[in-house]
Amino acid sequence: MAQLRLNALDDVLHRKPKHMEDPGERVSEYFGRNTFHIRIMREYLSEKAYKSVKSAIENGTQVSREIADQVATSMKDWAVTKGAAHYTHWFQPLTGTTAEKHDGFFKPIGPGEAIERFEGNVLVQQEPDASSFPNGGIRNTFEARGYTAWDPSSPAFVIGKTLCIPTIFIAYTGEALDHKMPLLKALHKVEDAALAVCQYFDKNVKKVGTTLGWEQEYFLVDSALFNARPDIMLTGRAVFGHAPAKGQQLDDHYFGSIPERATAFMREFEYESHLLGIPVTTRHNEVAPNQFECAPMFEEVNIANDHNLLLMDVMEKVARKHNFRVLLHEKPFAGLNGSGKHNNWSLSTDTGVNLLQPGKNPKSNLQFLTFLVNTIVAINDNADVLRASIASAGNDHRLGANEAPPAIISVFIGSQLTQMLDNLEKNIKHGKMTPESKTELKLDIGKIPELLLDNTDRNRTSPFAFTGNKFEFRAVGSTANCGHPMMVLNTIVAKQLIDFKKSVDARIQKGVKKDEAILKELQKLIIQSKKIRFEGNGYGEEWVEEAKKRGLSNLKDTPRALDVWAKKETKKLFADMGILTSVELEARHEIELENYVMKIQIEARIMGDLAKNHIIPSSIEYQNKVIQNIKGLIEVLGDKEGKKMAKTQLLIVKSISKHINKLNDLVNEMVEDRKAANLIVDNKEKAFAYCDKVKSYFDEIRYHADKLELQVDDEMWPLPKLREMLFTK
Repeated sequence: MAQLRLNALDDVLHRKPKHMEDPGERVSEYFGRNTFHIRIMREYLSEKAYKSVKSAIENGTQVSREIADQVATSMKDWAVTKGAAHYTHWFQPLTGTTAEKHDGFFKPIGPGEAIERFEGNVLVQQEPDASSFPNGGIRNTFEARGYTAWDPSSPAFVIGKTLCIPTIFIAYTGEALDHKMPLLKALHKVEDAALAVCQYFDKNVKKVGTTLGWEQEYFLVDSALFNARPDIMLTGRAVFGHAPAKGQQLDDHYFGSIPERATAFMREFEYESHLLGIPVTTRHNEVAPNQFECAPMFEEVNIANDHNLLLMDVMEKVARKHNFRVLLHEKPFAGLNGSGKHNNWSLSTDTGVNLLQPGKNPKSNLQFLTFLVNTIVAINDNADVLRASIASAGNDHRLGANEAPPAIISVFIGSQLTQMLDNLEKNIKHGKMTPESKTELKLDIGKIPELLLDNTDRNRTSPFAFTGNKFEFRAVGSTANCGHPMMVLNTIVAKQLIDFKKSVDARIQKGVKKDEAILKELQKLIIQSKKIRFEGNGYGEEWVEEAKKRGLSNLKDTPRALDVWAKKETKKLFADMGILTSVELEARHEIELENYVMKIQIEARIMGDLAKNHIIPSSIEYQNKVIQNIKGLIEVLGDKEGKKMAKTQLLIVKSISKHINKLNDLVNEMVEDRKAANLIVDNKEKAFAYCDKVKSYFDEIRYHADKLELQVDDEMWPLPKLREMLFTK
């Protein structure tokens, strides 16, 4: 096995992928080459069609059938020049991955004759079979129709020989069956709400956009070792495996020199990403051995999310070429840092202003404070909803594991801004503000940029941290579709901004000056949301106690976190905002519960399989060898002397028997509890049974298996060990 890996490494390091361009070519020369972006459209479309599509991208206007026909023909002509022979509607069903069904451009027109054709009606809408996609009870199985509809705001792209068209996915009755449609609705809501608030400060602002910069963490493992680990193949994580003597305790991997083999992989997947217009710019070693991170430039949320999903697919395909497998699971290896996908979120105007960045004068800084405080309030009032948006079986292994944000949602803004908000809370008088107090406040507000120059404290233990010009939602799991937490975040911020404007307008109508009305409303909100702000160590047990005193939720597992979707106030929030109907929200709750059950079920099954069919038989085989050794010593040395000399071997035999028996008993008990859980019809009850009963065996089963790993002959142990997987160069 080792020689195979060395041969593969040599091949990777000394070959040049056939499809890669001249290494002297700059990224700027081929960036976006395989995307049908706005500049390419201008070359291929008529002026009328180009303007229509540009308006659809920028303003959300509809594209007529006539224009759609032109776009389809041009898109096909461009794709054919890239070697494409098929097209697909590329969408995001509620499976957590993307989906596609390929159809050929090829169309026979007579005996022995054919042409390539792609028409507007096929571009705009298709009808894939939706029967096998999660629907959460929205429709019966026999009602299989679902529709995909073109999203002009996200550019089409070519992968291999296929033109991929980003689309939304809905049921034939109109309900959303994907992550993109609710996300687009939420983005529209927050942009309108933010624009209305911006008018207090700058009448020239005509549009507000939301931006996202994700940071994707992942592990690389050798393909040969991956294929020899059924647990990692089927679950994405090692359910067994004793921690190696050396892990991450020396901090020598973090930001260290990237291994050549990993660099070769990174170069190729970055190249493929750049061709697709994904602006990946950052790469580095992460904390754990064989853990890495990549990050792009910020983009509009919808496009950034599409690019993240596309990048994960590209990474996995390229990794195979380099005899690697990418692990995107949130916690592949116990005792080592897991992987997240930090979502860096902000709002910006068409005048070039980042609404979460202090400006150069008191007026722009008051605008900054307005959006900062309203975001904090949105988190405070909807912490459980935000927690539910990142809940998953994989993320449960990571959250609160002394290397990731806890399951308690809190907001970090830094000591300087905390002091500023505290001052605002104290200094604004309950009565009418005097000119002197207004001047004093404006002077304080004007100092914000100076304060933030030294605000280098980045609390890595906070799940939602302000980092100078954006908020970083750090609790998102590495396998997650960013669209889900981003939909929730933008919805709750939009709701808060709408409420804020109503309150400020009400004050103004009562004769309060605009600036004073804004400041007084901010004071109320600062007091209202104070409990969610936390500057300390989120990993410590002290915070758990403190959070409890503050009345903050600590939803440690997915089934309990998902309960928020069933609450009346949650349904009302999303229905009133026009993002998700009660039916759609209930469906998502059901789907996420089902997904949780299936993930834990698969993990339980593979644990049982490995324990019964791999670990126990190998342990018995080694134990028999030790027993033969004991018998041989007794035969040669006699009973008394033989047993004396075989003291260590006897202890090994007894210890192996103890762990084998305990392992076998625990697996049998887990199987019985799993069978009982499977009989439960209600999804919520079943999820709780899997969480509280079945999953509760995992750590103890692992303990005994890992103890056996330390005693059984290395050559006889049936699974590649973590030290082999984590230190493959």
